[in-house]
Amino acid sequence: MGVGKDLRRKPLRAFVLVRMKPGTSEDIVRSRRIKGVRMANSVLGRYDAVVVIEASSLEELHKIIYEMIEQHPNVVRTETLISIFHQPS
Repeated sequence: MGVGKDLRRKPLRAFVLVRMKPGTSEDIVRSRRIKGVRMANSVLGRYDAVVVIEASSLEELHKIIYEMIEQHPNVVRTETLISIFHQPS
C-alpha cells in the first residue's frame, strides 16, 4: 500500500481558534456534543477557545465548522488551522 492511500484513510484534523463576545467562551466549550468535535477548551490569550475537530473529508469538516461556529451568535472571529499530519488516536 502506498503512502498516498494510507494518508487518505486518516481523518482530517482541524484546530479552530475562536474569539467570542465577552463572557461567553463557555458557550463554545459546550460544542463538544457536536459529532466530530474531539475537544473544546476555553483558553487565555488572543483567542477565547480552541476547538479540535476530526472529519473524514473537507466537506464534513466544513459542515461541522459551519454548524458549530458560523451559526453561533456569540462568535466574533475564527481562525482554522488544518493539520497536514498527525498520529492516529
